[in-house]
Amino acid sequence: MIDIDILVETDGWDDEPVLRDLAAKAIGAAWKTLSGGEQPASELSLVFTDDATIKELNNDWRDKDKPTNVLSFPAFNLKPGQPPGPMLGDIVIARETVVREAAEEGKPFNHHLSHLIVHGFLHLLGYDHLSDGQAEEMEALERKALEYLAIPDPYALSVIDDQFD
Repeated sequence: MIDIDILVETDGWDDEPVLRDLAAKAIGAAWKTLSGGEQPASELSLVFTDDATIKELNNDWRDKDKPTNVLSFPAFNLKPGQPPGPMLGDIVIARETVVREAAEEGKPFNHHLSHLIVHGFLHLLGYDHLSDGQAEEMEALERKALEYLAIPDPYALSVIDDQFD
């Protein structure tokens, strides 16, 4: 079972039990998409923060001086399909950006948040979207995971071209 540590750093987020339930469902759906088997005995942390904090992280780690919706910090550099170790890493999500994107795209906030958790989780497992082929593979996995959660295809509804930049 994947143990999820939750840290809520800023106001405006749901209570921790609500976030934990949403995250567990999103990660469970992503894992089911990847393997269909039992979740590994691993741990990850989810940090729910604000634009100012994620902007600083994005600048420090990616040389991009702007906020973004989600950042992933893998504990180990895995290749897609490689079994995870006991620690997967950290996923950091910025509330203001998620709220803005959900509104701009006409999506329920929790649908968009679930998508970002799935997206971040796939990054922890070695998936990326640097090339067109990688992006197609990752997006297909995201669509399938979200389908398990009865969340519509986020890319069919998207009007933001650089959603994960």
